[in-house]
Amino acid sequence: MDTIGIVSIGTYIPKKRMTSEEISKQAGIPLEVVEQKMGIKEKPIPNKEDHTAEMGTRAAKIAIERAGIDPKEIDLIIYIGEEHKEYPLWTAGIKLQHDLGAENAWAFDIALRCGTTIMALKVAKDMMTSDPSINTVLLAGGYRNVDFINYENARTRFMFNLGAGGGAILLRKGHQENLLKESHLMTDGSFSEDVVVTTGGTKNPITKETLENGLYQLDVLDPVGMKERLEQKSMSNFILCMEKALEKSGYKKEDIDYVAMLHMKRSAHQYVLDQLGVDLEKSIYLENYGHIGQMDQILSLELAEQQGKLKSGDVVVLVSAGIGYAWGACVIKWGSN
Repeated sequence: MDTIGIVSIGTYIPKKRMTSEEISKQAGIPLEVVEQKMGIKEKPIPNKEDHTAEMGTRAAKIAIERAGIDPKEIDLIIYIGEEHKEYPLWTAGIKLQHDLGAENAWAFDIALRCGTTIMALKVAKDMMTSDPSINTVLLAGGYRNVDFINYENARTRFMFNLGAGGGAILLRKGHQENLLKESHLMTDGSFSEDVVVTTGGTKNPITKETLENGLYQLDVLDPVGMKERLEQKSMSNFILCMEKALEKSGYKKEDIDYVAMLHMKRSAHQYVLDQLGVDLEKSIYLENYGHIGQMDQILSLELAEQQGKLKSGDVVVLVSAGIGYAWGACVIKWGSN
């Protein structure tokens, strides 16, 4: 079987920031809660020109430049960004294809909320493995679900970390570096209607009244029930996905050299590492970025490279979770192999 490796990654982070002080003031909660419990010192938020797919295009251009390839070499583009984008009912991947000049590629969009990047890596690997014509694949997209946050709604407090940005991963068949190993994903539909935007769909179309009442923003319909059910399942599923991905890849928890994890509250981040037996310095807590959805793992990898936390031969685990609810992890053997 041909190896599939990550040739390059790219991120785009808006320059505009929202600080912990601003979140504290808008939400009416103490600053120390925002910084210490929620783990947010600041987060990027979009400027007027920071549209969702466009941020993915900017990240993709960086990844392509780092790889030193011609966009015409790309066979497939998978849009991994959010459905909240420039237009409804719109295939953003095709726009990326056009803007990048990837005229020999074809494109489609996928979505698993904040688990999209993990899922896309599995989809891409499976497609590359089964189809001889797919040799170079670009995963790219943007995220700005911060647009849906009402800081006065305490039910959505766990989402106050949502930010904005773009990410991209370039994969190539036969590439002998940063090998994409195996993955494991889980979903549980009993959570599927816990976190929703209550207006704008077929159940509750947009009206003047729903807009005036702020019903276009994210909400939690059963916060007490969701918390109870998540406490029973979420962390165990999170750990299980990592263990299964490692096992499928021929590794165990003791082999982990770096964990690229989504941003979540500080205690949860520490808990996951403790359960894995992984030292705190083998991960990066994204307190200066918040949660940029499915771009967190890409950002974590880029920061780890910049900080010298990755070396050749390292076993790297990417892990995420998304509302719905979905959990996923995949393994990368970093560097030359």
